[in-house]
Amino acid sequence: MSLSTHVLDSGNGRPAEGVAVSLRQGDRLVGKGVTDEDGRLRDWLPEGEPGRGVHRLVFETGAYFARSGVTAFYPEVVVTFAVDDPEAHYHVPLLLSPFAYSTYRGS
Repeated sequence: MSLSTHVLDSGNGRPAEGVAVSLRQGDRLVGKGVTDEDGRLRDWLPEGEPGRGVHRLVFETGAYFARSGVTAFYPEVVVTFAVDDPEAHYHVPLLLSPFAYSTYRGS
């Protein structure tokens, strides 16, 4: 199973580089990483993770905006999703601005 994410700062129309992201299943930290210059995080989890079940992607958005001198309403964004097919690829993008966000299951 593989998991990727992409963070786009829709306030400035650019990829969000340097956003710390962690993946959790319950209280267990599954993996963590930082988005690259294209706002992407891929091939960042241990082999076999995540397995079946409910997971949470935690995006440290407050620190990202603070580095840019932008005041933001959300210090973090948590996206909870279910993995029902551990053999599939999951892509969970985040569209971000200082006062709003959205997400969807990508491909």
